Amino acid sequence: MIEFKNVKKLYPNGTHALNGINLKIEDGEFVFVVGHSGAGKSTMMKLLLREEKLTSGRLKVGDYDLAKMSSFRVPYYRRELGVVFQDFRLFHDKTVYENVAFAMRAVGTPNKMIRRRVPAILNTVNLADKQKCFPKELSGGEQQRVALARALANNPKIILADEPTGNIDPQMSLEIMNLLVKINKLGKTVIVVTHEQSLVDYYKQRVVVLKDGVITEDRVGGMFE
Repeated sequence: MIEFKNVKKLYPNGTHALNGINLKIEDGEFVFVVGHSGAGKSTMMKLLLREEKLTSGRLKVGDYDLAKMSSFRVPYYRRELGVVFQDFRLFHDKTVYENVAFAMRAVGTPNKMIRRRVPAILNTVNLADKQKCFPKELSGGEQQRVALARALANNPKIILADEPTGNIDPQMSLEIMNLLVKINKLGKTVIVVTHEQSLVDYYKQRVVVLKDGVITEDRVGGMFE
């Protein structure tokens, strides 16, 4: 599904963000990507989102070769991805229902399917009773669940979660992580970038550790066994 082969990323200011990454993530895996600030986590996510282009090497996601992909194909590629950010990125003038529906309308989903699918997705993330609420009326954890519902809206194959628990309390962090594990068990590939060691230790999933742009560890289990 996802394969980095000797991927390097050099920014114009001379920063070597990634220094020859080799990584393979199979369909349906759950992977934590961890490392200190500046380790290369954000760059890895930007490459996967095709917000940045790699300097050298090869990056394949399914049938897409991201090194060779034209700008024209990027929007179609991104439909394969569901993305959850630390800062939620919700529309504050839209209800919970409308925030999720917007993602579906953006790719031309018929209204009949939107009306059927949005309530089902909100039920999956335990927000069936919040459809008519606006983001300001929700807790941080609830807002992140809306963001997760939106990421699921177009039935993507891959969920990318960039510090999804960074702005919520520990109890809500567990709730979000439990939902991501649940989504993974539905057959989605889930990649979670995080700095929260306790979550990594608790969930005992595959862990990829980045340091100074290289992978220093790749194993199943917590940070410390």
